[in-house]
Amino acid sequence: MFLPRRKVRIETERMIMRPPQHSDFRAWAGLRRDGAEFLKKWEPTWAADHLTRRGFTNRVYWAQRSVASGSALPLFLFRREGEVLVGAITLDNIRRGPAQSGTLGYWIGQAYARQGLMREALQAMVHHAFTTLDLSRLEAACLPENTASRGVLEKCGFKYEGVAQSYLQINGRWRNHVLYANLRGDRRGRSDVG
Repeated sequence: MFLPRRKVRIETERMIMRPPQHSDFRAWAGLRRDGAEFLKKWEPTWAADHLTRRGFTNRVYWAQRSVASGSALPLFLFRREGEVLVGAITLDNIRRGPAQSGTLGYWIGQAYARQGLMREALQAMVHHAFTTLDLSRLEAACLPENTASRGVLEKCGFKYEGVAQSYLQINGRWRNHVLYANLRGDRRGRSDVG
């Protein structure tokens, strides 16, 4: 099946956001490897081939298919200065029709945490999702103790919606997650929405 390629590039003040490419392998593997201890406590258990070129190639092909089909928008985050890879953000599970929604996931390299880069990326992705993709609802979930992730979501207009029991396996264990959502033209609390 032939899927047309869609060029996606989002630019922010300090970053360029674009889908992964095969040439990103070394930067990606190095960033993930160097920050493994920092990242693994928040993520599903890494597959045996997680840091291999083959595993990365599969990731790139998945990204290309997802962008072409409109089911997801996986983007790598590059600092403009030096075009350094700093992390990634993915808008996944894009649902059309009555839902017009998607789920956000993200990570940032340890050396780039706490610099406002993920807030900048999230704000850009939210804007893109609401204006270009015409989505109405964005969802995100994180571990309750992940105060950095909760803080960035709240600073980007996401509101706490509750707790999902045993939501994802993180580092090999089923873990509860706190759920957040951001609504285009936030309609929460209004009873006149039809």
